[in-house]
Formats: sequence, C-alpha cells, structure tokens
Amino acid sequence: MLNLMKKQVCKSAGCFLFAFILSIQIFGQDIVGNVKAAEEIVKQIELPQIPNYKVRLTDFASKLRLQTDAKPAFDKAIRKLSGKGGGVLTVPQGNYLVKGPIYLKSNINLHLEEGAVLNFSDNPDFYPLVPTSWEGTFLYNYSPLIYANQAENIAITGSGVVNGNGDGNWAAFKDKENSDKLKTRELNHNQTPVTARKFGKGHYLRPQLVQFFDSKKILIEGVKFENSPFWCVHLLRSTDITIDGISYDSQNKNNDGIDLEYASKVLIQNVTFNNSDDNIAIKAGRDTEGRANAVTPSQKIVVRNCKFKGLHALVIGSEMSAGVKDVYVSDSEAWGYLKRGIYFKTNSDRGGYIKNIHISDLAFKTVEDAVFMTANYHGEGSGDHISKISNITLMNLKFDEVENFGIVLDGYPEKPIFDVFLENISIYKAKNALTLKHTEGVRFKNVQIGEEAGTPSAVK
Repeated sequence: MLNLMKKQVCKSAGCFLFAFILSIQIFGQDIVGNVKAAEEIVKQIELPQIPNYKVRLTDFASKLRLQTDAKPAFDKAIRKLSGKGGGVLTVPQGNYLVKGPIYLKSNINLHLEEGAVLNFSDNPDFYPLVPTSWEGTFLYNYSPLIYANQAENIAITGSGVVNGNGDGNWAAFKDKENSDKLKTRELNHNQTPVTARKFGKGHYLRPQLVQFFDSKKILIEGVKFENSPFWCVHLLRSTDITIDGISYDSQNKNNDGIDLEYASKVLIQNVTFNNSDDNIAIKAGRDTEGRANAVTPSQKIVVRNCKFKGLHALVIGSEMSAGVKDVYVSDSEAWGYLKRGIYFKTNSDRGGYIKNIHISDLAFKTVEDAVFMTANYHGEGSGDHISKISNITLMNLKFDEVENFGIVLDGYPEKPIFDVFLENISIYKAKNALTLKHTEGVRFKNVQIGEEAGTPSAVK
C-alpha cells in the first residue's frame, strides 16, 4: 500500500482505488500557521468609512412614482449624497421598480430596510454601455444593474432584496450569445483596444446584477440577491472587500454567486448560497489579456462560515491567467446538492498559476465529484500557456456521498500538478475513488474513500 505513494506512480496515467484508507506518516501541515495567515489578511482589509448624513428614497419621489419607476429618485438621492460628501441612502419597506441601473458613488451606503425589494426592469434599452468585463475580457457592454466604477467607501447593506428579473428578456439572450462570446475571445487574443470592444444593443451578452470595478473599501452585508441576468456579485479589479451575511435565490443560467476577478484582500463570511452556478468563483482574467495583467492577481482571500448549495461550492478558474494565490477557505458546509465541491479548472491557453491554496474543515452532503483539479478544462488549449498548479492543502473534508469521482488531479505532461497535501479526507461512498494524472509530490494522510476498512478477518 505504501508503494502507491511513490513519485513514479503518481506521475502515471492514473491510479484507481475503490475503497481504501491511506495512513502515511508524514509531517503535518501547519494548521495554526494557516489560521494566523488568514487572520492577518482579515486585519489588513479596510472597511468603508461612510459619513453619517442620511436621506430616504421616499424624500425624492411619491410612493406611486417609486412603484412605477424609482430610477430617477435613486439618481437624485445619490447626487445629493455625493454633493454632501457621501452618506446613507435608506430604502424603506416597499416594492420599487427600477428602470435602469443604480450607479453608486464614493462614500455612499445603499441601505435596504427589511421588506424593501428592488425589482430591476428587464428591458435592455434601459441599460447603457459602460466599461466592464465579460468572462474574463474587458469590453463595453450593458451596464450591470448596480454598478460602481473607480469608487471607494461604498456599501450595500440591510436586509432587503435585490431582484434582477433575469428570467425574462435577459434569459432569451442565452441561446443567442455564442457568436458574441467567440468575438470577445478574438478581441482578447488580438489585443484589440478596449475602446473598440463595443457590445450592448444588437448583441447578446447579459449584464451582471452587481459589479464594482476598479474600486476599494467595499462592504456588501445582509441583503438577498435573486434572479440575476448573469453573474450575481462581481468584484472586478477591486480591493479591500468584505462580504458578510448575504444570501441568494438565483436560479438562471450562469448565476454565479460571488465572482472575484483581479481582486485582493477579500473576506467572504456567513453567506448562504442557493444559486444555479458556482457559489464562489475566483478568477483573474482570460488568456492574452489576463497574462498581460499579471501584476494584479487575485490574492489574499479568506472564506469562512458559509453554507453552499448550487452547482459548485468553490471554483478557481477557468479565467485565471493573471494568477490566483493565497486563498484560505474554512469552517463551511453544504446545505444541499452540489455538482462539485472543490473545482480548479484551467487549460493550456490560460497560463498563470494557482498556488498557496488552503482549504480545511468543510462538510458536504451529496456531490457528483468531490475534488476535481484539471489543467485540461474542456480539452481546450494550444499547449503554449500551461498553468502552474502547486502548493495546495486540503484538510478535514467530509463528503457523505459522491455520485461520480472522489478525487481527481489531472495535470499536464509538461507541467504536472505538484505539491498537493490531503489530510483527513472522508468520502463515504464514491463510484470512482482516485485518479492522479501528471502529478508530482502528492501526499496523503488519513484519507478514506469508501467503506472504512477494519481488522482483517482470520483465515479459517
């Protein structure tokens, strides 16, 4: 059994085991050190400083007007707050139809009281072009529904609901988007100037529900996000981000919960996910453009005390060409079905790296695949830009049932996945236990897949 851990076996085409316990005596990872490193990141994160000046949305339009189109009232309120140097815009209980985007400015907290529901129109004509990105490529597209660009000290707080109404007109874009999606890839690879990358009207790239771009000192706390046209909460090239106690019910196509892209110094905690795609996706740009922005990797990210339900719990990639590093995920659990628990995905068009990732103390129920790391996502890639996946620690993970693969590490022949440590992993049922392909330095300690082996019976 110990021979299974020899380096040459882990580099082979695959290792398949169906019920086993590996108890290899190796040096344990520094759990205390990981906890300290995560806490040090949290200490570095700056919260927004919002002035105490307050206005109420109902001061800027009648109740009837707010029910038919609250967009002008939001614009007036934000202009007034901006003119005063910032403050809190309180949205009282009620249903508000918003015909167009809300543009947050520096030093403003959009506070939704309990019972406040923002219902955004799904008429694309109400959403002008703004600088944004779409699946890892910078461009101009329909404005995200709540949007800030080059802002600081901004917040969305309270206990209200943000409803993107993404299941109507926006949903119809999904079947028409492919030519535009391919066009974004072409513009990226050809390094076409961003100002010439115009989409919007006549195109079919759906907008994000919330996006903060080139911004810092951000707080998103308490609110619920529903029915997004595309990704729900997208933090793009931003820093000093705290996301605390928010929740989701968003079941449309590509409804990722939280997407971090070129993001640094991030705390995500106490979040209840229920969305139809990735719960948390950590990204850092795509291909040529991402590699050119390698000075802004996604880094210093802490995730803790979350509840997962959706497609995948934690994803890194596939757009990660500028690199992802220094990620600490702990003390979380699934409260429903997930296709995959932990999923790293890249291919040989991306380049970049995934390194210094520490995941511990997670509990899952039923998943299709427990842990899946691949350098061959979708089987795509020219072979010219192989990603480097290294220094990954997975500890104290429990999966009740795995319908397909237990643990898959699928590296690249010229650049294997290396230095992966798995300790105290329990998978009580799996169709396929373990596949290691193009790996080096994979270490196991107390890993059980399938029914736990007991004392062998005596030969009679």
